[in-house]
Amino acid sequence: MKKIQHYVQGNWTTGKEEGTPILDAITGEAFTSVAIEGLDVPEILNYGRTKGGEVLRKMTFQERGNMLKKLALYLTKRKDQFYELSYRTGATKVDSWIDIEGGFGNLFANASLRKLFPNQPYHVEGDAIDLSRGGRFMAHHIMVPKKGVAVHINAFNFPVWGMLEKCAVNWMAGVPAVVLPAPSSSYLAEAVARTIIESGILPEGALQIINGTVKNILDTVESQDVVTFTGSAQTGRLLKAHPRLIQESVPFTMEADSLNASILGEDAVPGTPEFDLFIKEVRKEMTVKAGQKCTAIRRIIVPEKLVDDVQTALTKQLDKVTIGDPRLKEVRMGSLVSHQQVQAVRDSVNDLSKEAQIIYGSLDEINTIGADAKKGAFISPILLRADNPFQNTVIHEREAFGPVSTIMPYKNLDEAITLAQMGKGSLVSSIATNDDKIAKDYVINAASHHGRILVLNRESAKQSTGHGSPLPYLVHGGPGRAGGGEEMGGMRGIKHYLQRTAIQGSPTTITEITGIYQQNAKYKEAEKHPFQYHWEDIQPGMSLKTHKRTLTDNDIQNFANLTWDHFYAHTDITSLDGSIFEKRTAHGYFIISAAAGLFVYPNKGPVAANYGLDSIRFLRPLYHNDTIYVRLTCKEKVDRDVSSAEHPSGIVKWHVEVFDANFENRPESQKTEKDSPLVAVATILTMVQKKQEIFVEMTSEKIDECLSKLKESTKPKWGIMTPQHMIEHLEYTYKIASGDIQDFEIATPEKILEKVHHSLYDYRKFPKNSQFPQLEKDKLDDLKHPDLETAIEKFKQQREKYIEFYKENPDAKLKNLVFGELNKYEAYLLERKHLNHHFEQFNIL
Repeated sequence: MKKIQHYVQGNWTTGKEEGTPILDAITGEAFTSVAIEGLDVPEILNYGRTKGGEVLRKMTFQERGNMLKKLALYLTKRKDQFYELSYRTGATKVDSWIDIEGGFGNLFANASLRKLFPNQPYHVEGDAIDLSRGGRFMAHHIMVPKKGVAVHINAFNFPVWGMLEKCAVNWMAGVPAVVLPAPSSSYLAEAVARTIIESGILPEGALQIINGTVKNILDTVESQDVVTFTGSAQTGRLLKAHPRLIQESVPFTMEADSLNASILGEDAVPGTPEFDLFIKEVRKEMTVKAGQKCTAIRRIIVPEKLVDDVQTALTKQLDKVTIGDPRLKEVRMGSLVSHQQVQAVRDSVNDLSKEAQIIYGSLDEINTIGADAKKGAFISPILLRADNPFQNTVIHEREAFGPVSTIMPYKNLDEAITLAQMGKGSLVSSIATNDDKIAKDYVINAASHHGRILVLNRESAKQSTGHGSPLPYLVHGGPGRAGGGEEMGGMRGIKHYLQRTAIQGSPTTITEITGIYQQNAKYKEAEKHPFQYHWEDIQPGMSLKTHKRTLTDNDIQNFANLTWDHFYAHTDITSLDGSIFEKRTAHGYFIISAAAGLFVYPNKGPVAANYGLDSIRFLRPLYHNDTIYVRLTCKEKVDRDVSSAEHPSGIVKWHVEVFDANFENRPESQKTEKDSPLVAVATILTMVQKKQEIFVEMTSEKIDECLSKLKESTKPKWGIMTPQHMIEHLEYTYKIASGDIQDFEIATPEKILEKVHHSLYDYRKFPKNSQFPQLEKDKLDDLKHPDLETAIEKFKQQREKYIEFYKENPDAKLKNLVFGELNKYEAYLLERKHLNHHFEQFNIL
């Protein structure tokens, strides 16, 4: 029998002993085994800290995010191969989709968080703190990757999602992972890990996986490591008390089983959409993954007058649930993961039934489709009813980790809240109500005991992700019994793997450390206007002092007329008595507009567009005849993704300071201690293009230089083209570009044409061996010219026709086989990419 392998210290390996058999949850067949003997755990952890950690920590958040995105795309293209293995866990196709593609979705979601972090390996958190009256001593907080490894001890129910929802977060933070999936479903985690390793996308050491129970995994963890655990509260408490964790102060995050409650609002009576939504949600949470979800609804809390209605409606819904081989389309619920899990659920139900009545389902009888109920790990959905939930406390203490839930009544909302809290902490609670007052009362008063609360009603139902769906951007965890930890949560989750450190110093020093310009730091005078620099060349602190402008009475009145802003301080100087204004006052937005007029560079350059305004503050009024100047300083740079028809660019945040130029000339008697020449500050954003350093510009002179190196005997670096085939191919594409050939259909499918068209604007090369639509793969067309020299001459003639066509028709748009309709500029972009591609192919560039 083939053993499940581990990937540790750069190699796939197996344990030395015979191993523990793992059974197919549907058929009962033993098809693999796990063995862990012989693994050197201390060295495995150290390998992650050094080999994987050193590379990840040096990567910027943008690089890590793009790495996750690339990995998510890679896995998504190969997702089908994981479904067959997932069926062996007892999961239906829907269950598998949640686990597999939900896991990949976590990679996508965390990848997108790169936009919220600076383009550097560490994070700068919050705002600067002034520690001195003069602003020359300050503090800030930075967050750097921990120099340890994330040890993830995972549960059996979501072998893919459970692994990737955690790893996506620690990888984004710059920390490597050692994953320990639960043995009963580790074969699926192994398959995904194998594909990840084969991709080569992650740096070596970023992921190691041990597929089995390693009892000494915590014996050598260190203070820089992070340990996470998903599983039973009992096991979690034992791990949390491990002496090594206490000795080294190792962060430990626990996500344990919890008795999640769903409440039916008193307004959600039969016949309302909320009642129907509630019933469907409970049925779904009982049967998805056969109830093996840490977020499943275990307690159904309903108004006492509606208990019978809920029981009847839920029974009808459960009658529709077909059980059996999850590969069959007609099957709605598969099996539990193992016979051991079946026995654990049976034991729990037996305990629950001492205080609650089984009103649906049986522990002894089950009808299955396409599977042997005795060989597989099957169990029927079990619905219980406890009419005295305040006395029958076992329903608030014992969880059956399967398709099991208990109905219980409440008299008023306060009772419902108390019952929900009797679970002593849960991952999630929900309430179905269309009364926002009920929703508010429940949420505010119950929130102390739950990690997440869903309010379900007719307005949100179509877009709602449901009671049991943790989301990457939201905290996943809960207080008390649920473990007291947090996972995911967008930026919050990533920060669990970063060390927060307060830094103190001068504004100039803190600017250099954080990469963000701080108020009162020394300026770095720009050699030319900052708007003339590309994104890569702009640095925080780069600054420009503008010339001056006097604000006239006419300026203020004209701005009022232009904007219709006739606030009295700007237009009615007879009404200034008792106000803070002394005379006609310039509009705040006019001051900022005038400032822009002073600092904006008029000529076309790398600044592509005004991207917005982050903040603005007016410190004191300016009056007519006051004179201002502006200090424009780069505050921060933020990378961005570009997916439309624009060149690669980043965002630059500019610190704009507007000064009163006459301040120095004001009499000292008119100045106070708090006076300053600074009258307004703002943060404006510009979109700044990045340098194009990938492609050589294809002038006629450059083309001649390249072609002079091309010989009949020149061999390509890739592909099967000869030099003459390449030149004749280019000639043909110039015929298309000059309008000589337009009688063709665009080959690119409509659904991806826009994306392909936009790729002309990026700085990525064409892939090697790109297939031209009209060329047959692995076959050369017949040559049309007698020799290479003639082909080159015809190529040049056709290029001249292309140039002349756009001189005469500058607004023309012509079809291209691959990229759709192109204007003159887009034709130029294609020409540059295309010639670079083929000239590089023949090593003549």
